[in-house]
Amino acid sequence: MTLLRDEDLAAAFDHASRSYDALVAANPGYHAHLRRSVRRLGLPGHGQGLRVLDLGCGTGASTAAIRAVLPAADITAVDASAGMLARATAKPWADGVRFVHAPAERLADAGVKGPFDVVFAAYLLRNVSDPDAVLGTVRAVLRPGGRLGVHEYSLSGRRADRAVWTLVCRGIVQPAATLLGDGPLCRHLWRSVVDFDTADRFADRIRSAGFDRVRALPLPGWQTGITHTFVALRGEVRR
Repeated sequence: MTLLRDEDLAAAFDHASRSYDALVAANPGYHAHLRRSVRRLGLPGHGQGLRVLDLGCGTGASTAAIRAVLPAADITAVDASAGMLARATAKPWADGVRFVHAPAERLADAGVKGPFDVVFAAYLLRNVSDPDAVLGTVRAVLRPGGRLGVHEYSLSGRRADRAVWTLVCRGIVQPAATLLGDGPLCRHLWRSVVDFDTADRFADRIRSAGFDRVRALPLPGWQTGITHTFVALRGEVRR
């Protein structure tokens, strides 16, 4: 099975947007894990004065997690799927949240400009054709010393974790998604994870993109060894 990319992937997310919230709600700990990843950024207070970029916001679950942990922050939420973004914007939001339709690689074209104090990206990097280019874009819009948080399916490298992921996808997620007409996207979901970097390799990729103090932190529950929070600081310019 080949991975969906770019326009085909955005179209698949557009189609899945109508049922996406119901699917993720069936995942134990989904929203709590997002909030945990935001807290792991270690930001003090309630986010007063912070500009936060939520990259790949989908239907707004990651935006809500940021808002819950940093209620006073100014949040710009971006996604390449018009359908997912429409679902996000239809939800009630307090002041200080705006949504922008744009691919992660072309933020400037959509008027999204730094510097941001924080960039948070949930379930995004394994879905882009060039994760190094996206990390470069992220670094460019972060202020020096700004914080990066990535919440991502990135396997530990153990066979048992890959087996659990495959069992969950084939036994639960794919049958449910197929009934809703979103089988291709969920087959992509399985393949995108098994083909993506292991947690250690992805941490190295982040370091190579110019970030310091990179840490890979596992999440609890059935996703231990499957989903990680990656936190890092934008380093100084390297000569």
